[in-house]
Amino acid sequence: MPKIANIDLGEFPLLLAPMEDVSDPPFRAVCKENGADLMYTEFISSEGLIRDAIKSRQKLDIFDYEKPIGIQIFGGDEDAMAMSAKIVDATNPDLLDINFGCPVKKVVCKGAGAAVLKDIDLMVRLTSACIRSTSLPVTVKTRLGWDERTKNIEEVAERLQDIGVQALTVHGRTRMQLYKGEADWTLIAKIKNNPRIHIPIFGNGDIDTPEKAVAYRNRYGVDGIMIGRAAIGYPWIFREIKHYMATGETLAPPTIAERLQACRKHLYGSVSWKGEKLGILEMRRHYASYLKGLSHVKEYRTRLVMTESMAEIVDILAEVEDHYSQEPEFV
Repeated sequence: MPKIANIDLGEFPLLLAPMEDVSDPPFRAVCKENGADLMYTEFISSEGLIRDAIKSRQKLDIFDYEKPIGIQIFGGDEDAMAMSAKIVDATNPDLLDINFGCPVKKVVCKGAGAAVLKDIDLMVRLTSACIRSTSLPVTVKTRLGWDERTKNIEEVAERLQDIGVQALTVHGRTRMQLYKGEADWTLIAKIKNNPRIHIPIFGNGDIDTPEKAVAYRNRYGVDGIMIGRAAIGYPWIFREIKHYMATGETLAPPTIAERLQACRKHLYGSVSWKGEKLGILEMRRHYASYLKGLSHVKEYRTRLVMTESMAEIVDILAEVEDHYSQEPEFV
């Protein structure tokens, strides 16, 4: 049963990935309700935290019902990472996670995220600076390597464990792959089977069905699975995986009523946390996922992303529920 320091995560934990502009408190709330065992904030710039940037500070918001929860930071400067770790420590999450895997150009160009995969010594120094500056357990999320020729994750795992990292999540792609192609979990399995490695190893990449989650657990022997894109607009992925693991049976998909209930909860949470204007704006990216698979739904979806009125959005969602409750749900 994997544990991070004294954090008991259950027999086979399902982790919600930290996703920029997605993994905010309203989104995390619906995922937690549906079975996510460990969640993370959106990644936070160490430089932004030190500058007291409003957006970076807001990402530190965590709530008791979310626990256990980790705050994730990124950066390429030791002093900035150390200072950020102290700031995070004061907010009292359950752990501090470091992002050495983000492939996005604007992050990589600053020598942060997946860019650090090109310099393992720097990765070790940055991680050590965080570990020295916090009383929290420190974990790391990263990728297999920078490109096909530099898949250095086995060395990375050993060196990070040696300096005190207490869990490692590995996305089964290189930075150069971005999110293309199929995630390769074979190196993740090699880390897990390394007799030197005793910290929990979590796998990430391409898990989008309960069947795949169980197959990858059995095939690669990881301690848990991190799920990202498959949870967007579909937080039920967590409960479906747990049900399949426990029974070997596929759980029925959420009803229209359940879909709309989660969507409304997400919407109200977004408006409550960000204010009405920004909350409505940032919900627009989620409607397509919540309504995915419904026949002829484009008209409703278009109306949802065009309106700026909370009352109108609520009315449209009620229309959707009423309309699709009268006919077969999926095409």
